[in-house]
Amino acid sequence: MLKEIYSGLGPAAVTIISVSFMLLLGFLMTRITSRLRLPNVTAYILTGILIGPFCLDIVPAEIVEGTEFLPDIALAFIAFGTGEFFRFDSLKKNGGKVTVITLFESLVASVFVFVLTFFVLRLNTAFSVVLAALAAATAPASTLMTIRQTKAKGDFVETLLQVVALDDMIGLLAYSIAISFAVASQTGGGANVWDIIKPILINVGVIALGGLFGFVLKLIISKSSSSDNRLIMSVSLLFAFCGICAMLGISPLLGCMSMGTVYMNLSRDDKLFKQLNYFSPPILLLFFVRSGVSFDLNALIKPSGSVGVYPLLLVGVLYFIVRIAGKYAGAFAGCAVVGKPRKTRDFLGLALIPQAGVAIGLAAMGARALGGETGAALNTIILASSVLYELIGPACAKLSLYLSGSYSDKIEDIAPVETEPGGVKKTEVEILIERINKIRSELPQENPAEKAFTEAAENYNPYLPEKRPGIKRKK
Repeated sequence: MLKEIYSGLGPAAVTIISVSFMLLLGFLMTRITSRLRLPNVTAYILTGILIGPFCLDIVPAEIVEGTEFLPDIALAFIAFGTGEFFRFDSLKKNGGKVTVITLFESLVASVFVFVLTFFVLRLNTAFSVVLAALAAATAPASTLMTIRQTKAKGDFVETLLQVVALDDMIGLLAYSIAISFAVASQTGGGANVWDIIKPILINVGVIALGGLFGFVLKLIISKSSSSDNRLIMSVSLLFAFCGICAMLGISPLLGCMSMGTVYMNLSRDDKLFKQLNYFSPPILLLFFVRSGVSFDLNALIKPSGSVGVYPLLLVGVLYFIVRIAGKYAGAFAGCAVVGKPRKTRDFLGLALIPQAGVAIGLAAMGARALGGETGAALNTIILASSVLYELIGPACAKLSLYLSGSYSDKIEDIAPVETEPGGVKKTEVEILIERINKIRSELPQENPAEKAFTEAAENYNPYLPEKRPGIKRKK
């Protein structure tokens, strides 16, 4: 039915209607998943599967093909936002220990997955190498959200935040080396030392170029600039950087991360990050829904001849389990090596389980580079496992914070008050009222991201009273 309607419309109308369906249905799905306490990423991917070719078939194939740029743009926003957490003054304190832990938890997970896929399941070399590299990436969004909600603090939380900041950088380096090796092995030319050194040099150049863009962004954006100009210039520079990377055929992730890091450390201005966080949700929604539309359900239940003899469903489930084991074992070993406290050592791995945004974006790029059945199989496994990871991720994050003693659900710990000031004991009612008032005083009065975006809108709108000469805004 929809195809008949689309056939009578022009390309512009088809594109606009398809995008509106993706945005609206993705949002409506979150109303359902939020009741089940599931993250929005899960809702978006499920929406894509439902409106894709294997269910309702609402989105035409040409729309999917015409939006190949979305993974690059989505990764740019994700990576730039990650740069906010690379504050050199905080990294100097425990930088060495955090780097060791991050290397262990990332690379042990990759090694576990490679052993599974290549030596146990005897899968394609190129596929095994790239999937193992993707195992290093982590999606910390649910963990960070849980930290904010519980107001968790302590050594465990500080270590977790710093590991999360470095994790995707190591994951991307591993991916860059793996994809170069895989493409070389597929072309029949074989892989050599240069295939390993080349992506490292390229990524060093990308990091340097991203740092330069961050410096330029700092020069053209000042705290006195109007909020709309700040948003316009930052988005334009992010898009320009993505375009350069696409032209060179490389991932923009590390460069955008470097761009955000340099800007943050030079300007100490986190307001721009809040504005971008409020601006980017529709773009990220479209990216995840599109990923769901590209999901091949048929591929899950049948072997992929170019990859191996096992159904991708089995490979995906085993990948899901083995990566969790690798993350936990790596985090445990890394903490033990650097002498972290027992609770940090025992439970850090639980908070590193989720995998979504970065891994899905890199999988889309990997599928494009590898092509054919190998690329499709890679995308299918990462998408399927990401849904599983996002289902258990928030619960594991909260469990890790609780078991590590980073937060408490006891009111006397949440809102401590003095019960005997000056030797005079307060009544239980007085203590309770004081605790309630203390909790209320600590609640945020306004969403900082919404406030930043509202200010941008107010500065942009020339029709507001204070924007017109001779008219003052009534208070």
